[in-house]
Amino acid sequence: MGVTTSKWDTSEYLDNPEMIREYLIAALEEGGPDLLVAAIGDVAKAKGMTQIAKETNLSRQNLYKALTENSSPKFDTVVKVLAAFDIKLSFEAA
Repeated sequence: MGVTTSKWDTSEYLDNPEMIREYLIAALEEGGPDLLVAAIGDVAKAKGMTQIAKETNLSRQNLYKALTENSSPKFDTVVKVLAAFDIKLSFEAA
């Protein structure tokens, strides 16, 4: 008998605003900008890439390309996507 595994899909577990918020914070704190972009992509998948594309007026294809680890999306793309999640950026002194 072998062990059966399945591929982990983070987006399946991002089902409430608090989980999404904590996931994005952890990605930024633990992995930096590249991991944060990938995490934003995970949240977009969880919420539905088609819906995010409609809300941001960006194409699904471009969102998939922009929201992968090691991509360099434009800042306005990131801000639009976060707004579609009902997430806002804030800054505080270190």
